[in-house]
Amino acid sequence: MARLLPDALTALAIDALRQAGALRATAESTARALVYADLRGLSSHGVSRLPMYCAQLRNGRVDPAAQPVIAADRGAAVLIDGADGLAYPACDLAVATLTDRARQFGSAVAGVKRSHHFGVGAAHVAALGAAGMVALVFSNSPAAMPAWGGRRALFGTNPIAAVFPRRNGESLVIDLALSQIARGKIAIAARDGKPIPEGWATTRDGQPTTDARAALDGMMLPFGGAKGAMLALIVELLAAALTGANFGYEAGSFLTEEGERSRIGHLFWAIDPGALAGDETYLSRVEALIGMMLTDDDVRLPGHRRERLADTAQKEGVEIPDALVAQLKGS
Repeated sequence: MARLLPDALTALAIDALRQAGALRATAESTARALVYADLRGLSSHGVSRLPMYCAQLRNGRVDPAAQPVIAADRGAAVLIDGADGLAYPACDLAVATLTDRARQFGSAVAGVKRSHHFGVGAAHVAALGAAGMVALVFSNSPAAMPAWGGRRALFGTNPIAAVFPRRNGESLVIDLALSQIARGKIAIAARDGKPIPEGWATTRDGQPTTDARAALDGMMLPFGGAKGAMLALIVELLAAALTGANFGYEAGSFLTEEGERSRIGHLFWAIDPGALAGDETYLSRVEALIGMMLTDDDVRLPGHRRERLADTAQKEGVEIPDALVAQLKGS
């Protein structure tokens, strides 16, 4: 295993994306988001994604020259066209637009259409939290889970992330996929030839499996049974119906070099606490709840363990498989 400090890992990612044809701004935005994930121990959404991103850039499944634009604009609501590019520049535009609009209107929403895999949702809401905004983000993804009672993959794993800023502490960051486990973790197990726990996924014909490759060709299982499936439906409607993006069953896979473009959607929502109960009331109420949570010794605040990992990785670097480093250097 190679151990790379954040700057070196970011430079490696940028060089790989540039060699694959990405614009510099796209490469820099993407690299920042992937390294954010690796620093926090989320390797399934880190630079391990780059070989597939680069292959898709080269073969046209992702447009290397894409630049996101605002396609519709009505006060506190904007729609961004990701232009079939990598998702990260479109997400950056959404966050920048929301920060100003939420301050102006009290709350604002930004949709993104014709997009791609957007990585770790926490990376997108973190900047909004730092600006003092409560924020949520929803994304649909290529079909991986059935509707409850269904026999075919229809919904994506459809992540949700939220951030709640605090007065003098790290924001609370909640980030989860609606499957039992993120699909990227199964992809890594398949790459490494390792089994997965039973209960994560099924084969294509709905049989339980511990074979990661069979799981990628089959279906993920929603967490919480019917409730998880209903939440996945909500995300499909928010992220795709409102934006005009592809539903999961219409979207090309993130995990194959060939095929249709993904053209999925995301929805970002930011709320200025000052527009409701007021900043001071909001911040006081948050701390009151956190104080009660922490009276039990085993309670851990969401997102805080990841930030401790990031603090360590900033100084000590991130372990990356030698084969992946070699692959990226040769890309």
